[in-house]
Amino acid sequence: MNICLNTQLSFPYKFAVKSASTGAGKYITMANSVRIAAAQMTSVNNLAVNFDTCSRLVKEAASAGAKLLCFPENFSFVGDLQGESLKIAEPLDGPIMKGYCSLARESNIWLSLGGFQEKGSDDAHLRNTHVLIDDNGNIRSTYSKMHLFDVDVPGGAVYKESSFTEAGKDIVVVDSPFGRLGVTVCYDLRFPELYQQLRFNHDAQVLLVPAAFTTVTGQAHWEILLRARAIETQCYVIAAAQAGKHNEKRESYGNTLIIDPWGTIVGRLPDRSSTGITVADIDFSLIDSVRAKMPVSKHRKPAEFWNRSV
Repeated sequence: MNICLNTQLSFPYKFAVKSASTGAGKYITMANSVRIAAAQMTSVNNLAVNFDTCSRLVKEAASAGAKLLCFPENFSFVGDLQGESLKIAEPLDGPIMKGYCSLARESNIWLSLGGFQEKGSDDAHLRNTHVLIDDNGNIRSTYSKMHLFDVDVPGGAVYKESSFTEAGKDIVVVDSPFGRLGVTVCYDLRFPELYQQLRFNHDAQVLLVPAAFTTVTGQAHWEILLRARAIETQCYVIAAAQAGKHNEKRESYGNTLIIDPWGTIVGRLPDRSSTGITVADIDFSLIDSVRAKMPVSKHRKPAEFWNRSV
């Protein structure tokens, strides 16, 4: 195991927004900084093996003082064969997610579980769901992946995520001790308008991007896209990644990253393919400073400017 310490356009989405808070009359008080961690792992087609790996990483993160640990997309399962993910898909109150809720509660840590195979509206579909669990083991919020990976990867495989996955329709922001979180999954990263919505319309401070990028697309685009999202939104970006060879047919790029609002990488594992965590501090004064010195939110043109007749 490895531990590593360490001009805007706006075309608004016409989706509902789910905002999770601490409940009526309750407010979260934040310190000037708070420690978080991001995990890197190689999930396989064995729920128990993956849970054991996650358990070890949770213990490492808690020992390092992290109050939030972010896991990658498909943390609990990566199938070998077509249809395997559908067979293991469960509702959020099923035994798989209950196990992770218990893990969060026992370790007194928040968990970002990006890309859980949640049972869909019929047997032929699931939801690719990002689940946020608080340190009491309660599900604080969920987000269903909005942009589905239907792509012919150059020099790689052909993917058709929409053939078995229901696309989400809600933008999700969550108030937490780690700031206001904007919740996304993997392929969403290529659609900057979503992140601009999270930042400029819904006041996100930290963007969560759990992923399982292919080796081809990861090598070409992963880091540059993440740094671009951080810079243009002036948010921290936490990008937990799947890494390495899952089976004979599937391999993920890895390179888990934590990036600050200036676009500087503040957390990265020394080996982009290894299993482990990287740890960094969310500095709220840095967010405020970057936004005050370069006030892009004030300089952005409103939607009406772009929608006017030429």
